[in-house]
Amino acid sequence: MKQGRFGEWGRECLAALPNERRYLIGVSGGRDSVVLLHWLRARGYRRLIVCHFEHGLRGRAGKADARFVERLAHQLGLPLATAAADIRQIARETKQSIETAARHQRLAFFARVARRRRCRTIFLGHHADDQVETFLLNLFRGAGGRGLGAMRARSNLGSLGIARPLLGVWRSEIDRYVTEHRLKYREDATNEKPDARRNRMRHKIIPWLEKQCGRNIRATIWRAAIVLAEEEDFLETLTPAGLTKSKELNVAQLRLLPRALQRRAIRQWLTQRGVPDLGFAVIEEVRGLLTGGAPARINLSRGGHARRRAGKIFLE
Repeated sequence: MKQGRFGEWGRECLAALPNERRYLIGVSGGRDSVVLLHWLRARGYRRLIVCHFEHGLRGRAGKADARFVERLAHQLGLPLATAAADIRQIARETKQSIETAARHQRLAFFARVARRRRCRTIFLGHHADDQVETFLLNLFRGAGGRGLGAMRARSNLGSLGIARPLLGVWRSEIDRYVTEHRLKYREDATNEKPDARRNRMRHKIIPWLEKQCGRNIRATIWRAAIVLAEEEDFLETLTPAGLTKSKELNVAQLRLLPRALQRRAIRQWLTQRGVPDLGFAVIEEVRGLLTGGAPARINLSRGGHARRRAGKIFLE
């Protein structure tokens, strides 16, 4: 199958991912994931395991998506792994937003399949417009440099690698691919509803910014996200490797670091211990434990605590 100009997509991302190996691929049934699946197969990636997670948010439409993906995998002769969950119920029980709960459950599903199938990497269909939206959403919620770096073309979820080869590809290019190859896909009607933050960003805020600042604003934001991601990755290497591996943080060692590296060390340490919802305020409260006159204990989400005692910070 000839790829033409589409063959240049994701070249750097795929460089270390030989096409003879086995990989997972997340397929919702929507345009982006269907294009990713078709494009990867055209590049010789034949040992793909299709992964579909049904969130229980769209009733019959969600079930129809699952059937569509099942038929697609069968037509292509690819193995299929599926799971479903009641995301609304999970969000209520965990006091998370529906978007956050859906993401956590979906990624947990991918990790389970990866362990079961002994795969190290999953392909996901995020593209350049997704990157711009994520950057702005993170900016408006007050994220630091790592959040503004948004998504990476290559990242890790524990032992599972995540590859996003379309992260430099715009939605308009994906539309052309669909037309040229006459691909069928499922349209998600909820993408047009204004009640979701990402939809408001996509359909209202970014068009307004383009009107005020010029049509090239998406490319400018995309470049900013890429530069920040690369700089953040470099700064991560400056954090002392052994500092966050212990069950306790050494207060004296942390005090010697510049403030930016203190924040990174604390975020790494909390992330490694499964503490959720790590916004700027949480990290700053934990960093406040470095000061002798500050409270010796602070509250974390879901009833957890961070405490300072005898020159150490630990969780309880």
